[in-house]
Amino acid sequence: MNNSLLSSCQFVKKNLGFTFIEVMLAMAIFAIAGVALVSTSDTHFRNLSHLETKMMANWIASNQLVEASLVKKWPLKNNKKGKVELAGRDWFWIQKIAKTNDQNMSAVTIEVRLDETEKSSISFLTTYLAKAEK
Repeated sequence: MNNSLLSSCQFVKKNLGFTFIEVMLAMAIFAIAGVALVSTSDTHFRNLSHLETKMMANWIASNQLVEASLVKKWPLKNNKKGKVELAGRDWFWIQKIAKTNDQNMSAVTIEVRLDETEKSSISFLTTYLAKAEK
């Protein structure tokens, strides 16, 4: 009896811990999950930053279109440029005027860039303005 009790205690003692392979497998699973989590958070941060930039550029374009609509001088000035500071950055905008079929109406587009020399704009908005009656 004493021998069987001793052998059963040894059997239980052998199964109390994890094997090296089990520990390595668990570490590999946690490492893969960690890499996936870091990658996902990095992608989220980049997208959030891009959306913030687009939103601010749209605000600037919208503000410039409001200013253009308040100008009483006709025809509106084409390729008018400006610089605005918003959220600690300098934003560059350009106003482009396009003729329409109606001589008393023009299409006004505001393009916004972070760099004045950049070819493509971050954002642009277009509206149509009518000549103010005198």
